Amino acid sequence: MRFSLRLNNDLPINEYIRLAKAAETAGFDQFWVSDDLFLRGAFVILTVVAAHTTRIQVGTCIVNPYTMNPAEIAMHAAALDEFSGGRFNLGISAGAGEFLKWIDLKPDKPLTAVKESIRAINALLSGETAEMDGSFLHWSREAYLRFPAKRVPIYIGALSPKMLQAVGEVADGGLPLLFPPEHYETVMPYIREGAQSAGRSLDEIDVAACIWCSIAEDYAAAADVLRAKIAYYGHALSPLILERLGVSQDEFTPIEQAIMVERDEAKAKALVTDKMLRIGIVGTTHDLIKRLEGLVTLGVRHISLGPPLGPDPFAAIEAVGRDVLPHFRGKDR
Repeated sequence: MRFSLRLNNDLPINEYIRLAKAAETAGFDQFWVSDDLFLRGAFVILTVVAAHTTRIQVGTCIVNPYTMNPAEIAMHAAALDEFSGGRFNLGISAGAGEFLKWIDLKPDKPLTAVKESIRAINALLSGETAEMDGSFLHWSREAYLRFPAKRVPIYIGALSPKMLQAVGEVADGGLPLLFPPEHYETVMPYIREGAQSAGRSLDEIDVAACIWCSIAEDYAAAADVLRAKIAYYGHALSPLILERLGVSQDEFTPIEQAIMVERDEAKAKALVTDKMLRIGIVGTTHDLIKRLEGLVTLGVRHISLGPPLGPDPFAAIEAVGRDVLPHFRGKDR
């Protein structure tokens, strides 16, 4: 079993040093940080994290080819992989249209953009010329890195059926958001279909079952911090996820109004229903193990725990390292 942590890029940078050290000590394998607009840049955060850790892998979760050119993505990926001693993983996808509209960007041809970007980045990191004449990228024969690099694992962040298929077709790994966790049953057939169409085995692909969790003995406190995440990100969820949750987009409209327009976090959190809390897992490590058992039974080999982690993220990381990781890794033996 592989375990990873995912964090938003909304914390003071020194906090990531402490969190990454705690994750490494607890036995986590990977440490992912998002690159959401108008927050702290993921590559800076991960460079600092790499400087203060020795074993844990670091990764972007996610960058997109609309706000950052794939040439720049390749440059940063190669530099950070060099600096970290080969510990970098590149998480990429098309980004959420609801957030890109803040800067008047529309993610046209998202699937094409991601696939062409991956092809170009792989070529650049392999020391090749990434001459592109696609519908998204148009590069000349002069498109190549001017310093030595090596290819890094590329993970696709996926919500929609076609992007999930792309994980199986062209990626080294996948970061499918499982809202709720049992959504794994819905996403895996798409990844499997993509792998079969490309003549690949699922064994070649590291599919991280990405869930949100909030772990604490105090249920109300744990639920409160998860409500805050749902209030901020819920309106951007894909129709596939909303359908699985049994929640309509209209139910998120007043929450989006409160958080994005009125900037009233308390009001937005109050509008998050108990049904919406099913997006993640709230409770003790016992509750977490109980929900994750079903995923492992379905064949999950990589569990990725995402924000908020808990009202006290450090206590949550320590508790998961003490109770959850040994529980599941003990079954490997």
